[in-house]
Amino acid sequence: MTPEFTHYNAAQARALRGVVEDVFRRAYVDAIASGDLFESPAEFMKRFDAYTHPRSAGFELVVARIDGKPEGQAWGWPLSPTAGWWTNLRLDEGEGDRAEFTTENGTRTFALSEIMVSEEHTGQGLAHALYDELLRGRTEQRVTLLVEPDNTRAYTAYRKWGFRRVGSLRPSWPGAPTLDVLVHNLE
Repeated sequence: MTPEFTHYNAAQARALRGVVEDVFRRAYVDAIASGDLFESPAEFMKRFDAYTHPRSAGFELVVARIDGKPEGQAWGWPLSPTAGWWTNLRLDEGEGDRAEFTTENGTRTFALSEIMVSEEHTGQGLAHALYDELLRGRTEQRVTLLVEPDNTRAYTAYRKWGFRRVGSLRPSWPGAPTLDVLVHNLE
């Protein structure tokens, strides 16, 4: 298995909506089957459309193809000074001043919004390869992501990649769960 990676900006990513939804459906089979509104393909695609809005400066999508078929994807963007990413953040004790932690300038933090691999290719290192490819050449000081506290598989991987928990937050999306906030310094 040798994946081929292709990078897309926000406008190019919007043109790949069908590919993005297909990979999501093949990566989150159990979550979709749960019936949770937040995990539904329709709600997921609403979030994707918001992330790839024409004003989404710096958005980047990486698609991994194996034998020409999209089998994984990851995306994110640098947090601007007006980004809402840190809204509702509850920092863990000892993580410092909230205002200082959440101050963004467009080059401080890269928000890794999604990383997913089709069920057929999980456990083969593709998620880590996607992560490395997405961050290759990034100049931000740190990367952050959100993870469900009980998602042991993802949590274990993120810790191996150098992430640490700094707090929790509940995104403003309808039906969003409270998620753990992880950060990894890139410098």
